[in-house]
Amino acid sequence: MRPINVGLLGIGTVGGGTWSVLASNASEIRRRAGRAIRITRVADKAVKRARAIVGGEAEVLADAYKITRAPDIDIVVELIGGTRIARELVLDAIAHGKHVVTANKALLAKHGNRIFAAAQKAGVMVAFEAAVGGGIPIIKAVREGLTANRIEWIAGIINGTSNFILSEMRDKGLSFEAALADAQARGYAEADPTFDVEGVDAAHKLTILSALAFGVPMQFARAYTEGISRLTREDIRYAEELGYRIKLLGITRRARRGIELRVHPTLIPEKRLIANVEGVMNAILVKGDAVGPTMFYGAGAGSRPTASAVVADLVDVTRLITADPEQRVPHLAFQPDRLSKTPILPIGEVETAYYLRMRVLDRPGVLADITRILATCRISIDAMVQKEPVRGEERVDIVMLTHLALEKNVDAAIPRIERLRTVVGRVTRIRLEELL
Repeated sequence: MRPINVGLLGIGTVGGGTWSVLASNASEIRRRAGRAIRITRVADKAVKRARAIVGGEAEVLADAYKITRAPDIDIVVELIGGTRIARELVLDAIAHGKHVVTANKALLAKHGNRIFAAAQKAGVMVAFEAAVGGGIPIIKAVREGLTANRIEWIAGIINGTSNFILSEMRDKGLSFEAALADAQARGYAEADPTFDVEGVDAAHKLTILSALAFGVPMQFARAYTEGISRLTREDIRYAEELGYRIKLLGITRRARRGIELRVHPTLIPEKRLIANVEGVMNAILVKGDAVGPTMFYGAGAGSRPTASAVVADLVDVTRLITADPEQRVPHLAFQPDRLSKTPILPIGEVETAYYLRMRVLDRPGVLADITRILATCRISIDAMVQKEPVRGEERVDIVMLTHLALEKNVDAAIPRIERLRTVVGRVTRIRLEELL
């Protein structure tokens, strides 16, 4: 049987890893796929560098469209990143009858609905295991391995950079700024770390997981996103004292009136496995009604871990090329005509527990004023800690953990608390999840 010919768009970190894994594991991959898979053409603007990587084993081109339109290419692997050019190349490949493999989470989160519709019409596959969780096979697990379940919720540490920063803040007592500088020095964070530390990267990935879990279209624009840049050492320490750790979580959950889709710092009980995931590692919890909670753990980025997922997609597509198109696994797990119109909930309608920290003047009646406001806004207190004032200081920190409350009620309470004359500065709010 003839080999499957692959066109690779972009041979940077992940592209280079893909080339390496395909070459080093060629015989094993052939045994699994039933035929050889080889990269015959590579497109990259840095032509000289690309040729140095592939030697004479593949043709190197500067024009990617010569690959998306080549009659002898079966699968196009898009690893150039970004959304505008990548979208046009992917759609062009589909229009020319090519199957597509991509690691581009931003592309799918923003344009996935259009891309999957085009692929469905053309009868080709778009595979994207590497778009979420690096080498963790979470896409296949949700789309196929857990297909017998009604997924109840997914909660994950899906950005290694933010997790490394939070680990450093907790372990070494560093400020956010110092931990970020350390992450940049180690190459974990970009010079502009906004996408990572403000939760945008995690929201891209969560949008994909939510669509797979609940059979809804991609709705990135409706995702609530909040990053870690405003967290302080005090919040990390107080959470520890209360038996919690703070992680940047992506959470999507079935609720009574819609689907939650949110990324934000979250207190998690320290005894949970996911609370003990440190450094740049990723972990994703999936709760199904039949299987219960399951956790997937591993490297969420890096050349070879991500390449592992890319090559796994190549093997899957190779297996499916000769399959009946009507029986292929749907892109978003559910048949295209069975996608749900269940709405994404606005963050104000989300119900969760909260950590509230406020700095107050050490005066009688302060606590009574605060609890009165919370009660008026239908927020009840689960636990409270009042820190001892520093000698010579009139200010003291109060930390409260609430029972479940609607976000809009907390939104109403916080400005009223901040307007009290005895409250100094802003109230810090961090959501809390038990993840049971």
